This record gives sequence, structure tokens and C-alpha cells, in this order.
Amino acid sequence: MCGRYAIGKLQWWILQETFKLQQAATNLEPRWNVAPTQIAPIIRQRTDEEIGNEMAMARWGLVPHFWHKPLSEMKYSTFNAKAETAADLPSFRHAFRRHHCIVPAVGFYEWTGEKGAKQPWFIGMKDTDWFGMAGLWDRAEIEGTVIDSFTILTIPANEAMQRLHHRMPVMLRPEDCQPWLEPQTADIELILKGAPSEVITIHAANKSVGNVRSEGEWLTEPGDGVQRGGLI
Repeated sequence: MCGRYAIGKLQWWILQETFKLQQAATNLEPRWNVAPTQIAPIIRQRTDEEIGNEMAMARWGLVPHFWHKPLSEMKYSTFNAKAETAADLPSFRHAFRRHHCIVPAVGFYEWTGEKGAKQPWFIGMKDTDWFGMAGLWDRAEIEGTVIDSFTILTIPANEAMQRLHHRMPVMLRPEDCQPWLEPQTADIELILKGAPSEVITIHAANKSVGNVRSEGEWLTEPGDGVQRGGLI
């Protein structure tokens, strides 16, 4: 949790205006089924000598800066990190102190039910076209290749989400994202309270979202299988 999310049709210029990005415009591919180990956009403070923010493409599943072995030898999951413990765990504490990021999304998925008959749900935020999930990023060099990667921070579920799962990602409205990007001054406790129940939307999603090959907006709506060219 969270193990799948959607970027949707979020456009570059929206991120550019929100975060005052100075980069040249780029095309963001519509994505409705982002899964761990895949590459996705994050917003972070610039990594050069300039002040400001940048968008970067990074691997979902944080690879800590001290890791130099092949990724296949990482035997523990790092696509989520508990906000309560990230500051103290070796895999995340460096990033928690120095490398905050925002993971843009239009929603994420959660599952309920018994194995073999699980129902996916699509969770979004009211009155906004997108939101940011608070994350951490890090940079490692493995076999001569520099890898930027990220994790999504989770907190105990609010009342709305408790029907689905006991945890949820830290969801931030666009206007509340910037403070998280500045770890030196961020009000950590306030930001990590996350979104209240009254701004959360939840509805059934298509069961095909469980297959990482499935892609398309139709995944966010109820259904039991292939629709409009999707894969299972």
C-alpha cells in the first residue's frame, strides 16, 4: 500500500506552473497503472547549483545511496515507507533528511476481499484534478549506472480509507506540495497528517488493474476484464 497509482492525463504545463519549473516542456505519457520498479515522474528540488524545482524520471522503489549491488539482490520492498519510521531506518533516513519529492497522481488503487476474488478500488481527491503524494528520492550508482529512485510515504488510514486498508499514502493538494519539497524548513508533523476523510473519493475499479500489462483510463471504472483494448 500503495502498490499501484495513476498519473492520468496530467499535462506538463500544469506541473510547470505549480512548481515553477524552468525546464523545457516535455510530453507526459498518460499512465493509469503505474507499478513498482517502473519509471515515473517526480518533482524535487533541483540537483544542480540552481535554486528551484525540477521534474525527473525515477524508478519506483527506492534504492538507497549506499546500495551498489545488482538490483536483483535487493530482497526487501522499498516502494512504500512508513512516515513514522522513515527518519530512522537505514534505507530511508538519508532521503528523509535531504531528498523529499512529490509524486504527481490523479488517484491510486487499493484492493479488498479474499485471494482470487479481490476487488480493486480507485481513490482520488475531491475538487482537484490531481494531487501530490509525499515521497522520498535517492541516487545510487550500480555497475557504473546512476539510478534515481523514489518511495511513497504512507500514514495510518483516515476514516474513509479504513474500509479498504489500514494505511494510505500522504495525499497533498497541489497548493500544499511545495512545503514538503523543502526538508530544511518543512513542518513535517503537519504535512504528514495527510488528507482528511471528507476530501477522499472512492469507487470500484476494473479488476484488470492487477495485471501490470493492463493500461488505460477504463481501469479506473468497474469491470471484470478486458475493455477497449486493454490487456489481461
